[in-house]
Amino acid sequence: MNIQNFNHNSELPSLLSDPIGTAVVRAPGVCGELAQGLIDDHNFLITCPIDFFSRVEVTIYKSGSDIIAPPNCRKSSLAVDATLQNLGYTDVSAVLKVYNPIPRGKGMGSSSADVTASIAATALSLGCNLSPRDIANIAVSIEPSDGIMFPGIALFDYKQGLISEELGNPPPMEIVALDFGGTVDTVQFNQVDRSHIWKSIQGETDKALELIREGIHKGIPALIGEGATISSLASQSLLENIHLTEVLDFASAVGGVGVCLGHSGTIIGILLDARQKKGKSVFNQSRKTFCKASEIYHFRILGGGIRT
Repeated sequence: MNIQNFNHNSELPSLLSDPIGTAVVRAPGVCGELAQGLIDDHNFLITCPIDFFSRVEVTIYKSGSDIIAPPNCRKSSLAVDATLQNLGYTDVSAVLKVYNPIPRGKGMGSSSADVTASIAATALSLGCNLSPRDIANIAVSIEPSDGIMFPGIALFDYKQGLISEELGNPPPMEIVALDFGGTVDTVQFNQVDRSHIWKSIQGETDKALELIREGIHKGIPALIGEGATISSLASQSLLENIHLTEVLDFASAVGGVGVCLGHSGTIIGILLDARQKKGKSVFNQSRKTFCKASEIYHFRILGGGIRT
């Protein structure tokens, strides 16, 4: 299919007629990952979904064979195209609208949220309800993808989608997230083979996975935080975040249960047990302590999966 760009405020091509259906879907971003590593030589991450969403609207028309989308939405356009091909629709047009406040290049899953929501919205506009596994298969055909299409917290092979596991819903947890600037191109980062480094820290990432599994199963944020911290520290040999030590010290001082980060991004999160109701206080303290941070956010960890 041809991909055409349009501005949200401009008129759509007049040739479009006979709409088949429209769907609006939201997909969550992430605050990095709770853990990342290798299982049997397969790359994996453990999702950290947050209440920060991309919203995508897709309308399918009987006429034409174009995908009409805003500028700078190529990945979402490719997701629409791949979904139509997957479902056997080759003689329709699609209009794509994307509303996404999640910053890019930070390790917050902006592209994954766009792609996931675009796939789901395209299918739903045609009356098809794809499973998380189906969405994941299409998503990884476009680029490395976070596993936010799965409900709860999930383990996912972000490169090839060969392994996935739903670990369960998170206990009540909050995150105060800090961005100190800079960006990382996730696609370029993942094109480099770092398997030898992942293997050298596999003892740590195995332990992180074990603790996070147990924390989710038992509903204990402290175990999840301990596992995420181990993975964050281990990942410094792949991509150093020079602010991690000071953020970890601050997290300990304010009663956080640990830290998480974008293993291929810049974001760092202070993990909190939401039942202790410290989120607002820690957010305010963070603003005073980390004056050089570009952005500071206050999020809630939630289960993944699309929202309609």
